[in-house]
Formats: sequence, C-alpha cells, structure tokens
Amino acid sequence: MRRGLFITFEGPEGSGKSTQARLLAAYLRRQGHRVVHTREPGGTRAGEAIRRVLLSTRFREISDATELFLYMACRRQLVDEVIAPALQRGRVVVCDRFLDATLAYQGYGGGVPLAQIRALGRVATGGLAPDLTVVLDVETRVGLRRAGRVKDRMERKELAYHQRVRQGYLALARREPRRIRVIRVTDGVAATQRQVRHLVRACLPRRR
Repeated sequence: MRRGLFITFEGPEGSGKSTQARLLAAYLRRQGHRVVHTREPGGTRAGEAIRRVLLSTRFREISDATELFLYMACRRQLVDEVIAPALQRGRVVVCDRFLDATLAYQGYGGGVPLAQIRALGRVATGGLAPDLTVVLDVETRVGLRRAGRVKDRMERKELAYHQRVRQGYLALARREPRRIRVIRVTDGVAATQRQVRHLVRACLPRRR
C-alpha cells in the first residue's frame, strides 16, 4: 500500500520546472522529509539511455507516435525501479515530468489521440497518479528564449507545436483542477519557489 507523497513538475520549455523541482527537493530534505528526486525521461540507467535518443538532434526523424512509445517505456521502468518502491517506503517523490508531459507534448502538440495516450499511460504507470502536479506556465516565445541557444531535438520543434503544448497543459489543468495547479512564471526563481512550497505544504499533513 502506498504511503508516500508523489509530486510532479510540468511545464513548457523554459518554464524553470527542473530548477523548481530541485529547489523543492532540497527544501523538503531540510525540513526532515525523506525525498527521492528523479526525472523523465531518465531516472534509471535504461531511462537515461532512452533520454539520449529522444533528445539527440541526430534523430530528428523520430515521429510523435514513436516518441510516445519511448517515453512510455522509460516511464514504466522509472515507476517499477524508483517511484513505486520509494512511495511504498513512505518517501516524498519529486519527479520532473510524468504522464501529463506525454499528453501535452505528443497529444496536444503532436496530435496523437489523447485516449490512446491515456490507455497506454495506465499500463506504463500501473495506475499510479501524482498527488500534486505543479504546472509552471510561461509564454511560449519567452520560454524558448530561456531554453538557451543550444537546443535539443524537442526544443527545436516549430513554434506552433510549443504553443499547442502550452495550451495543452492549461487544458489538462482545467480538467483536473484539484490535482494540477498552475503557477504563472512572472517573477524570479525565489518568488516562484515560495508559491510551490505553499502548494506542497497543503499536501504534506495528509500524507505524512
């Protein structure tokens, strides 16, 4: 039976989610919580190998449907090897991206039917869903500028694709407003982290 707390971070490119996930994990450790901080794609030896393929500009021909299967394979390994065992031990798991990313990117962005993604997602996650998902929202052009000059394969996709991804995240939040909470990234890193901690503190007493 699961006893831990599962928190995921989502957002379009350049939203700062990786930074915020890292800062939250460090904060929770200082508060005495036992934390597992991981990421998608990646988080396991097999997953990191898949990540290199997914993000490499050498494989620009990979289709959205192929991306879907690669992400799902990586996710299943991460759930089995890292997330589920940590939750069973009562840990707080902070994960940089999870199933919502596939819905936003390959679904809303790439046009893969959402029903197909959700069906495959149930297999890949074993039915596991986050207790809290923080979506960091940033205007698309601003986010892509923040991503930097050296862009991976996903970041190099057309502007319209990334705009659809952003709108997809907002649509997912409207569909599940209790689980998915949106933070508009307008201030600095510290201000955003304060908002993140406020959301997380509301979850901790129920799950400790």
